[in-house]
Amino acid sequence: MTNKMFFMTSLILFSCFSVVAENYSIYLVRHAEKLDKSADPNLSECGNQRAHQLAKILAKTNISAIYSTKYQRTMQTAAPTARLQQLTIKNYNPNDLKKLSNQLQQDRMNALIVGHSNTTPVLAGFLAQQKIAPLTEDDYQYLYQVQFLNEQPMLTILQQPINCQTHKIAN
Repeated sequence: MTNKMFFMTSLILFSCFSVVAENYSIYLVRHAEKLDKSADPNLSECGNQRAHQLAKILAKTNISAIYSTKYQRTMQTAAPTARLQQLTIKNYNPNDLKKLSNQLQQDRMNALIVGHSNTTPVLAGFLAQQKIAPLTEDDYQYLYQVQFLNEQPMLTILQQPINCQTHKIAN
């Protein structure tokens, strides 16, 4: 009987510890400022500054995965963080954001997603389970953090403090 009680108590304690959910954060940004209106431009000087600042901001967040679309401006925005965290950038399809959202929630790890003005708020909304205001063509400063605490999303919208003098360029 004592052995049965010990076994049952051990089983209950083990199951209590195993149901503790992992907490993680997903960070989302629009690509930094681009050089021109061409189809696949590089980042401008200001954009490069912002990309490096992003890497510094995320330096202690233990990023485990970085995702970017295949455009130069998104890859270049992600590159400083990838170098600092010693990670390879994974490409994703911006036309299937729901699939990416589901994958990120299954992976349950800290991640950076670099997207576009028309995709970043949508993906953040899927993750946070709420509607998020769209970005304008002049919005480069926003950093969305979706924290998952015991599987419940909590959205925080931060702003990068860098402010460059840029000319207006369409997405």
